Amino acid sequence: MNANGHGGPLAGIKVLEFSEIIAAPVGGMLLSDMGADVIKVEPPAGDPWRAFQPLGMREGRGYISLNRGKRGIVVDLNTPDGLEIIHALAERTDVVIINYRPDVAEKLGIDYATLSAKNPRLIYCDNTAFGRKGPHAHRPGYDIIAQALSGLMTVEGRREESGVPMMNGLPSADISTGIAIAWGISAALYARERTGRGQCISTTLMGSALAIQNTRLMSIEAVDTEPREAALAKINEMRANGGSYKEQLDVIAGVRPTIGNIYYRCFKTADGFIAIGCLSTPLRRKLLCATGLEDWRVGKRPDEIDPTDPATLDFCADLVAKAEALFASNRTEEWMRALDEHGVPAGPVRYTEELLEDEQVLENDFIVSVDHPFLGPVRMSAPMIQMTDTPLEAQGSSPTLGQHTEAVLRELGYDEARIASLRDTGVLGHPPS
Repeated sequence: MNANGHGGPLAGIKVLEFSEIIAAPVGGMLLSDMGADVIKVEPPAGDPWRAFQPLGMREGRGYISLNRGKRGIVVDLNTPDGLEIIHALAERTDVVIINYRPDVAEKLGIDYATLSAKNPRLIYCDNTAFGRKGPHAHRPGYDIIAQALSGLMTVEGRREESGVPMMNGLPSADISTGIAIAWGISAALYARERTGRGQCISTTLMGSALAIQNTRLMSIEAVDTEPREAALAKINEMRANGGSYKEQLDVIAGVRPTIGNIYYRCFKTADGFIAIGCLSTPLRRKLLCATGLEDWRVGKRPDEIDPTDPATLDFCADLVAKAEALFASNRTEEWMRALDEHGVPAGPVRYTEELLEDEQVLENDFIVSVDHPFLGPVRMSAPMIQMTDTPLEAQGSSPTLGQHTEAVLRELGYDEARIASLRDTGVLGHPPS
C-alpha cells in the first residue's frame, strides 16, 4: 500500500529482474513505481552500472537513478545452489526480465523454455540488443551501438571535434526500450487475466531506436524512393572516397529539406534562449502577429511552393535573419509575455540542473525524494504517469548490493544455518556492508 492507502496498479505482482546497465533496469523501475515487488538479481561483483559516476561503497549515480524501489539480492548463478534459489523464485513469480547476451540465459538455465516449464503462467521479457536473427544477433550491444546501427546517432548530427559521429546526449535507445519493457509486460499481464497463460516478450534496443524515429524512417514509395536512392548512392561514393561525416549529413538533409524555419526552433534572446513550436497554420499566423514578421508561404499548399526557386531561398534566408535579430533584441521574459498574449507555444531553455527548484516541476510533483541507506535523501524524477484510483509511487531507493538477499531467502523457507552456509561458500557473495 502507498502513502494514500491504495495499492499501485500492479500491487501483488512479483518480478524477478536479471539486468545490467540501463534498458531492463528502467523497465523494472517503472513496474516498481506501479506497485510490483521487483527483486533484482546481481552477481557477486554487482551490476557494472554501479561503477558509473561512482560515489563509493559500490554505489554510483547511474545505478541509483535506474533501480529505485527494488529489492536487491546477490546470487552466483554459476553454482548449483545459486540456480536452485533462482528456480525456486521463478516458480512463484509473475514476471522475469532479462537483458543478458543472447546465449547467456540458456547457458545459465534461466531461459524462457526452462523457467516456463516450471511456471506456465510466467511472463518472460527477453531483451536483446538487435534481436535473435540476422548478422548482429550474436553480438552484445549497448545504446551507442544501437544508435549507430539504427541511424539514430545521425538524427541530431552531433560530432566530435575530429569530425567523427557522436552519440546523442541521452541513451534514447535504452530508455525507450525500458518503457517498451514495462508496456509489454503490463499488456501481457492483462492478457494472462483472460487466458491464464504466460508468454515470452521480445524487446530490442534496435527495434526501439527505429520506432522512435518512425517518421524519419518511413518511406512513401511514390515520393521518397527516388530522392532516397540518389542520396544513398552519393553517400556510398563519399564513403569510398573518404568523405567527411558533415558532407554526408548535408546530403541526407537534402532528402527532405526544410527551408526558412522560424516556426519550430530555438532563438537566442538578449539574456538566454527560447523555444518556439508552431506546427499548424493558425499557430504560425499567431507567431507572425506577435513578431510583426511577414511570410507569404503561410497558408499555401506545399505544391504551391518551390523549395529550389532562388527567389524563395533568398526570401527564406532573409526571413530567418530577421527573426534571429528580432528575438536577440529583447529579453526572454519579455518575449514570453508577448508570445503568451498571442497564444504562441513557447518556453525558455532551461538546464536540467535548474529543474529541481523549478516552480512548474514542483507544483506538479515531478520530483520525488527517497532515502538511500548510505547516501541519505536522493531527489529524482517522480513516476512519469499518475492514476486516480491506483496511484503510482516510488517504493524506495535503489538497493545496496545484496541488501535483501537474506530476507528473500527466508521468504523461500531457507533457515539461518542454510543461509550462513551459502554465504560461506560464496553463493551469496559477501555480507552487505
